Amino acid sequence: MLLPEEILKKYWGYDDFRPLQKEIINSVLAKNDTLALLPTGGGKSICFQVPGMIVDGICIVVSPLIALMKDQVRQLKERNIASEAIYSGMKFSEIEAILDDAVDGKLKFLYVSPERLKAKNFQARIYYMHVGLLAIDEAHCISKWGYDFRPAYLQIDEFKKLIPSVSTIALTATATEKVRNDIIDKLGLKKPNIFVQSFARNNLSYSVIETDQKETKLLQILKKVEGTAIVYAKTRNRTVEFSKFLKANGISSDYYHAGLSLKERNKKQEDWINNITRVMVSTNAFGMGIDKPDVRCVVHVDLCENLEAYYQESGRAGRDNQKAYAVSLYNINDIENLEINLDLKYPESVFLSKVYQCLCNYYKLAFESEVFESFDFEIQNFAATFGLNVRLTHYALKLLESQGLIYLSDAYFNPSKLKIIANPNDFYNFQIRNPSVELFCKTLLRIYGGEIYANYINVSEQEIGNAYNASFNEVLQNLDLLDKHQIIDYSPQKSVPQLGFLTPRQDADNLTINHKEIESRKINEKKALRSVRVYTEQTAKCRMLLIQDYFDENTSKTCGICDVCLKMKKMGLVSEKTQEITSKILSLLPTTPSNLENQLIGEDNSLISKILKFYFESGQLAMDGQGLIYKK
Repeated sequence: MLLPEEILKKYWGYDDFRPLQKEIINSVLAKNDTLALLPTGGGKSICFQVPGMIVDGICIVVSPLIALMKDQVRQLKERNIASEAIYSGMKFSEIEAILDDAVDGKLKFLYVSPERLKAKNFQARIYYMHVGLLAIDEAHCISKWGYDFRPAYLQIDEFKKLIPSVSTIALTATATEKVRNDIIDKLGLKKPNIFVQSFARNNLSYSVIETDQKETKLLQILKKVEGTAIVYAKTRNRTVEFSKFLKANGISSDYYHAGLSLKERNKKQEDWINNITRVMVSTNAFGMGIDKPDVRCVVHVDLCENLEAYYQESGRAGRDNQKAYAVSLYNINDIENLEINLDLKYPESVFLSKVYQCLCNYYKLAFESEVFESFDFEIQNFAATFGLNVRLTHYALKLLESQGLIYLSDAYFNPSKLKIIANPNDFYNFQIRNPSVELFCKTLLRIYGGEIYANYINVSEQEIGNAYNASFNEVLQNLDLLDKHQIIDYSPQKSVPQLGFLTPRQDADNLTINHKEIESRKINEKKALRSVRVYTEQTAKCRMLLIQDYFDENTSKTCGICDVCLKMKKMGLVSEKTQEITSKILSLLPTTPSNLENQLIGEDNSLISKILKFYFESGQLAMDGQGLIYKK
């Protein structure tokens, strides 16, 4: 049997492990349940892939993202390691063949989504598989206090009962102490060994710039910082707009979002990885699982909803340990918009009851209805039937799902996509030559507007049919015709979205909803948003130190390279003596200037003046009407 170091060298070509990797691997090989927190780029996958190669049997890896699963399986296969992934959209025969290989011992790694764990055919095969290790990637998804809660992760502990003697390793890049404890509890980890690497990134300079001219400022940054870059924007439209702006100003750029076809996404990603494209402007759909160490700059032109997401996305810069930059551009409206969006995510209980009642009426659900009965579901049609706002209805459905009342199939989150690939003249001429579809083409433009030329957008065949006054099949025929003549690129939904009821029909006014839990989650998200606001608006504390504080890492060591540290260095405020006097000043607040002077007798008055000036000018200190200096 090869040693971990020999496995690392043979399959990955590395001579040494990164910090904590060896300790984590040894814990797994000793059959201990293990929780590993390694920052983005810290090499989490090595921590279960190396021991997965050593233990007897297959390693089952639970992962939330299809793109991440595919990327890791591809990399393992390139190293001649037998691996497969099962995900939505695959043919039944493909899934069965992979499960047969897993049972026959032909695979070392099998990647699955958490939803797959409850599938009957999967659970039936588990009894015949020789499972050596269970790895839970992105483990923060199991916590309702985490930033990316996925209800399906809660089923993992139940699944573990099918393989009771198998140890578990849970991995994440971002988890506060509260989330860590939740991961241990919800996964049922037994006396786990916990490994937490410092969140500090010594080569990554963080900075925040307030500006109403984001395009101009972005251009200045990219002209100043050479090399590959990622620019994160909130919406698909903004990725296109910023990319066009950069191209027009001589910067090699492209855009990326989940609305693009798989072929287009792969091509754009490949061009960026191979340095054909310098800057990728993307939504948060880009970056997960991509191994590109030489990213010199990550710029956010829109604020993230929490520091977990920001740390993970910004951490894609400088994985080669060379100097890199993470810049956040914002204006005051950005913060206000985030607060508004947060309120929308949590509809009032009255609206939840209304949506549930409408669902029951929509499907004529009887009170004695069967549990797990599922139905075809099209949100636009459902919302239109009852006069509901689509966006609010979506958030209500997500809350109902999180409370175990309903479930939504993968297809609900992956609707059909469409883009006009012919230029406007060719599109017009096609309509002239084919008058039978002229009205249909105009209907598409009326519903989806000019964006349909620029982007792959989510479309609803039901909505098109209602506007065109045609059946679902007629809409499909017209879309297929346009696709066949290369007028549009049409990617139909892999399957019809399903909505199922997980409990017998309930009284809509007395739903079994844990309102305290929902309110706690909302409070927790507001707290996370406040942390984003503090990080963004403050100018007196090291950015890296603020991030470390957020993740409950106790340290007072500043990074020395963020915008705040550089400003303090320029003012001569980075010595140990400065930190000592600053701590004294802050411990005395609130207080009067005269009392402060008396308490600091014998200290360097010029240094005290510099410190006070810095904190007043940065907005961290102020004086009230009574003449008291206080910390804002």
